[in-house]
Amino acid sequence: MSSKHQSERSDWRAQEMLLLQQVVQNLGKDGGAHHSALKIMLQLMSEFFGLNQGRIVLQHLHDENASIRYAYGMSPEQVARGVYAPGEGITGTVLQQSHMIAADNVRTDPLFLGRTVLRKDIPAEQTMFIALPVAAHNRTFGVLACLRARYSPRPLHDDISLLKILATLIGQLLYIQESSEASRRELQTQNRKLKQTLQSHSRRYGIIGSSAPLLNAVSELERVAHSNANVLLLGENGTGKEMFARTLHTAGRRVGQPFIKVRCANRENGELAREIFGSGDTPGLLEQADGGTIFFDEIAALPPEQQNRLLQVLQENTVCRTDSTAGRNINVRIITATTRDLAEEVENGRFDAELYYRLYVVPIRLPSLRERRSDIPELAAFLMHRINRETGKNLNLTAEAVEQLQHYAWPGNVYELERFLTKLAVQSKGNIADENAVWQLLTRQSAAPLPRPAPPAGKPRAVGFAIQGSQPRPYLQADSHSPEKIEQTLAYCRGNKTQAAQMLGLSTRQLYYRLDKIRKNKEKKQQAKQR
Repeated sequence: MSSKHQSERSDWRAQEMLLLQQVVQNLGKDGGAHHSALKIMLQLMSEFFGLNQGRIVLQHLHDENASIRYAYGMSPEQVARGVYAPGEGITGTVLQQSHMIAADNVRTDPLFLGRTVLRKDIPAEQTMFIALPVAAHNRTFGVLACLRARYSPRPLHDDISLLKILATLIGQLLYIQESSEASRRELQTQNRKLKQTLQSHSRRYGIIGSSAPLLNAVSELERVAHSNANVLLLGENGTGKEMFARTLHTAGRRVGQPFIKVRCANRENGELAREIFGSGDTPGLLEQADGGTIFFDEIAALPPEQQNRLLQVLQENTVCRTDSTAGRNINVRIITATTRDLAEEVENGRFDAELYYRLYVVPIRLPSLRERRSDIPELAAFLMHRINRETGKNLNLTAEAVEQLQHYAWPGNVYELERFLTKLAVQSKGNIADENAVWQLLTRQSAAPLPRPAPPAGKPRAVGFAIQGSQPRPYLQADSHSPEKIEQTLAYCRGNKTQAAQMLGLSTRQLYYRLDKIRKNKEKKQQAKQR
């Protein structure tokens, strides 16, 4: 196999792993239904591998027919036409016989019905239709199907292998979902009561919002607040890790004792050691926190030498000052936080493995603001009230302005939202900020162009991304964005290509293509200079 083919195969494998990683990361985001995971699966099948118009067809509960439940790249009308009886067409046959069918050319295959996608609308090049049973534990739940260009650059057997893995995963998810459905119905009333309780508790703690991801984090917080277990807070910058750490302290048995924060990032090693462990006659922060809680912010930045010292504290419940071997008994609860992947830091030798396992007793993931957009109206109202009080302003946001805030990605999360609203209040001349004022300020601070405010009522508006019945992305020329704009956006997103693609209005696949084109153009210019 040539090095070029090996490189291409490696790239395909990397994209397969990325697809599976994204699916797994989205499991459980919306409870036991796994909607997010299935939607992202169909989206990335299309964007990464050209397995287009993917759909998951599931059997009805009330009859033997099946219909499209999830789809990507299909219009609502196409989805509505996707109803099949057992044995009807390719989809119905796969559903009835529970075996895969790969139609080599849908324009000529008599078994292909052309019900959702009419033959006349299929591209002129030879197109395949691949359908696989979605089954688990001797039960067929439905069908996973998609269109594929017959002469795709990726080997057919690789695509089929991937689809088999995905169909098996869907089957297992549906089996688990069905098994727990009865229990879920019994718990619905209790869950409603729990949500009301959590909402009241989150407000009591000063945590604003009622979205499911946030309440899940609050629930985890309540579960461990009264224990002495070490807690690791995970999440992006600006998600409120210090607030959650303080809440864990105030909601627990150590509420009347000290709460001390240690900032680990960008610190000189010796200075940080003296601050944490003490020196001479001066007690360090660990001793000062005795009986209470100590919070290590960005624990991944702790130097290796201090990692070893902290591990000794956890093992022996004693602390030695930097210039002494005498141990002093302490009783502290340790809460840590990081934006990094600590497991990856351990693998790369940058973080002590034993310390990692001692800190990773109770991990709590804090959702980004993108994951809890429904909280933005309440958050914005709370923050504007505080900002108005601090600045002496009386600024109010229109409903359309708040909706504009909900469409933005907020890479800096709540902290960035607060800074933005403060700037908006300072710069506003009147008492009302509408969607245009919000859009203009967001555009000035963003590295990438943002969609303009929504059109007037009565005209259709895009209100987010919905897979079921979603339209395919519009076709864009390969030079639709300048290299400078793409590189600026990628830098703004700290190298996160998925986020950069979203901000540019591109699919991940389109962004990778443009980055490859930019790289090749740079190489050509460099070669031309060397001649």
